[in-house]
Amino acid sequence: MSDAGGLPSTVAFRLATLGAIYGDRFAARIAAHDLKPKHAGLMAALEAGVAASQQDLAARMRVAPSLVVALADHLVGLGAIERRRDPADRRRQVLTLTGHGRELLRRCAEAAREVDEEIAADLGGDRRAALHEALGVIAEREGLPTA
Repeated sequence: MSDAGGLPSTVAFRLATLGAIYGDRFAARIAAHDLKPKHAGLMAALEAGVAASQQDLAARMRVAPSLVVALADHLVGLGAIERRRDPADRRRQVLTLTGHGRELLRRCAEAAREVDEEIAADLGGDRRAALHEALGVIAEREGLPTA
């Protein structure tokens, strides 16, 4: 990419700026359910079958284990997840999504799709598909779920 456009023309700056804008919109929509985007991310990781120990989730989400504990505490309080001792290793806490957690995750997905529509409102079908595909390639490279 050429330096001619400066910082605002870089993909990194645009993604960071747009991510903040649309991330705030998503956060506002799920706040009604007493959730933040990281809560939704933790529930999505559990639904995807990602390792369910708090330590494994912290590594997968690329956050401090103490943050996963705080997120899990909140989600347990909402009845969205359950925390159990691993019978094979009593020191390990295993998290599982509850039925209520699945419903909350469904509502988060609805909110995300609403924001998706805002993001892609001015894009035609081809551009929308290209954006989706390009972001999928980047997400996959970073080890993030793509489906």
